Amino acid sequence: MKAYCVYILKCSDGSFYTGITSNLDARVAIHNTGKNKGFTSSRLPVELVWYKEFLDDPDQAIIWEKRIKGWSRRKKQALIDGDWEKLSLYSRNYTKYGNRINKKDQDT
Repeated sequence: MKAYCVYILKCSDGSFYTGITSNLDARVAIHNTGKNKGFTSSRLPVELVWYKEFLDDPDQAIIWEKRIKGWSRRKKQALIDGDWEKLSLYSRNYTKYGNRINKKDQDT
């Protein structure tokens, strides 16, 4: 049974990188070498801050990776923190509810 992982790395500049792999430990190590001339290579070191495994289902992992890549920074942070209330709040339909979130709701 092969596992596919969607993961989020926190880069040294505070930015997040989302990716997918079938070997999480090796992939994080590759990111930290800087040999990949991609997004993380100039933001080392990186730290694994979140991941989710998908057993034998790369299609679901790809869907989740693309979904998370489209999220705002604060929504990714809510996922990393396991703060389901904020994740739900930041997932609101802006067309229906508007794009204003109370300052109180952001800080709590």
